[in-house]
Amino acid sequence: MASRCYSSEGSTGSGFSRPAGEAAGDAFTKREKAAEDFYVRQQEKTKLLQLKEKLKQQRKHLDDLDAHIDELTKEQGGEKN
Repeated sequence: MASRCYSSEGSTGSGFSRPAGEAAGDAFTKREKAAEDFYVRQQEKTKLLQLKEKLKQQRKHLDDLDAHIDELTKEQGGEKN
């Protein structure tokens, strides 16, 4: 069975590639973080647009039900119009 060796501080991509252990990271790490952040924002934007569309459909359905209730009430003579 092979054992895994994990990199330690100072390895490329570890976020500690600068002297004195500064957590600034290298260019690859920064680019990767930016790409991940962009992906997350795009996914959230897509979900929000889907929710907005679903809300729009629900509002239309409620308006249709409201109109139907008004129509039934008028047919039964419940309102004095």
